[in-house]
Amino acid sequence: MPARTEPLGFQGARAPLADRMRPSKLEDFAGQRQLLGEGKPVRRMIEEGSIVSMIFWGPPGTGKTTLAKLIAGASKSEWFELSAVSAGVKDVREIIEKAAAMNRMGLQSILFIDEIHRFSKSQQDALLHAVEKGTVTLIGATTENPSFEVINALLSRCRVYVLESLTADDLRAVLHRALTTDAALSAKRIVIPDENFLIAASGGDARVLLNALELCAAIAPAPKGVDGAVTITNEIVAEVFQKRISRYDKAGEEHYNVISAFIKSMRGSDPDAAVYWLARMLEGGEDILFIARRMVILASEDVGNANPFALVMASSCFQAIHQVGMPEAQLILSQTAAYLASSPKSNAATVAIGTAMADAREFPNEPVPLHLRNAPTKLMKELGYNDGYKYGHSFTGNFTEQEYLPERFAGKIYYEPSENGEEKSIKERLKQWWGKRRGGD
Repeated sequence: MPARTEPLGFQGARAPLADRMRPSKLEDFAGQRQLLGEGKPVRRMIEEGSIVSMIFWGPPGTGKTTLAKLIAGASKSEWFELSAVSAGVKDVREIIEKAAAMNRMGLQSILFIDEIHRFSKSQQDALLHAVEKGTVTLIGATTENPSFEVINALLSRCRVYVLESLTADDLRAVLHRALTTDAALSAKRIVIPDENFLIAASGGDARVLLNALELCAAIAPAPKGVDGAVTITNEIVAEVFQKRISRYDKAGEEHYNVISAFIKSMRGSDPDAAVYWLARMLEGGEDILFIARRMVILASEDVGNANPFALVMASSCFQAIHQVGMPEAQLILSQTAAYLASSPKSNAATVAIGTAMADAREFPNEPVPLHLRNAPTKLMKELGYNDGYKYGHSFTGNFTEQEYLPERFAGKIYYEPSENGEEKSIKERLKQWWGKRRGGD
């Protein structure tokens, strides 16, 4: 696949509005003040002419490609562009050869790679040496967290800049610029009574906004009279958008963000937020068994013995949704999420096993006390195996105090029940049984 090398700012007559409105100067770029404001890092880089390899990470429609082109134009660099979806190692090497030739003529080259998170390790490895030597300046664009998708060697040679979703004011500026400067739109004298409705539907994505605007203008009824204006109503906007497509990506960072919000909402005892994040995952097509597995884990990790039935409920949920599937499974998932969020919480068992695992790793060979060892042979009995073991059922209340831990850890407490839910009763019972070790009488 040959690299795209059309002149910066190229706008074909039939190009979509989003392409026609791509800014050719920094002053027309909307948003990203944290990078382009006075004294901010990318503006300083452009003003000083010291362009380094970088990765732009942010949602769609935030200006990653446009900003890369503006940087190339400002630095008078040769522009090469690849899409990670269709380019291969051969394409990368061909561009590196061209960039090396440009270097010999004293010219700087920028290689822009869209969706760089889709580049394989071998493709990224092919870039590494050229980026390290400065043969080519890499600008990558990604909607995914580069720390997950870009190899460390390449990532360490790039600066990562986060681009944010455009604000309503940013999108309004994009909208007005299109209405007043695009020849096709300005000729129609377009009126939008409720700009906020169109802006909200665009979800912070300038490309979505402009594409929707163009389509709205195309399907809006023709004006009455020679001097009439084309009116884009909320009904027309709703018709264009129909159902807002979720940005949720089951394989990407948003997957981790939303499941994290879901878990933390249940842990934080907020059933309303838990059900909302559940709905976001379901709308995005998340695997329902994945959701249920996470609730099984949370039932033990965060609810624990404060409500032992929570684990039973979560496990039943997993089994039930496996049997019934969607859409009915959403009811079972919602019931379980609300129940777990509303349950008393304790991570005492989680802390207990974490501490015990640390001790087991540090001291993996602590001997089992003789009185706890099994003694199936005469020799073992002669060696003292099982000697002194007290059978709990032979004592009042089916309990008698004895040491069950290795000598090194004798008397150590791993499980410290909370005062929440059922664990309060467990705590009192353990105090009664274990006397001074547990702070009892």
